[in-house]
Amino acid sequence: MITNLAIATVWTTDQVRSRDFFTEKLGFEIRDDIELHEDMRWITVGVPGQPDVMLALMRTNGPGLDPESAEALTMLVNKGVLGAGAFHTDDCRATYEKLRANGVDFIQEPQERPYGVEAIFRDDSGNWYSLTQTREGGLDYSKPWS
Repeated sequence: MITNLAIATVWTTDQVRSRDFFTEKLGFEIRDDIELHEDMRWITVGVPGQPDVMLALMRTNGPGLDPESAEALTMLVNKGVLGAGAFHTDDCRATYEKLRANGVDFIQEPQERPYGVEAIFRDDSGNWYSLTQTREGGLDYSKPWS
């Protein structure tokens, strides 16, 4: 029986640069940074205080991908069309200001949504993420979805 999600993949064109982005700009902690062999490095990061979930920073041209797939994946990541997830925050506007001051590239400022307040940012490779402060009591169905 599956009990929880432990590791999610984030595709990156440069693992070290992405590790530094997540730790220095977002405040994550390094969980693993291991050279497995010359073509494989295992780097995971996670939110402090949430030890049961990690992001594996995987190269778009890493082992296990044929050249055509690696090229297509790298193109999609560089193009910035892949959404990689959503992070929750207690205060979207304050977190937005802090991360923006850290040099995080936001493609959407905090906006009211039926589910709360949301801002959207990109990581160093181009993946985008939702930064969401969920509405107390959940989704407000009385407002139109926009």
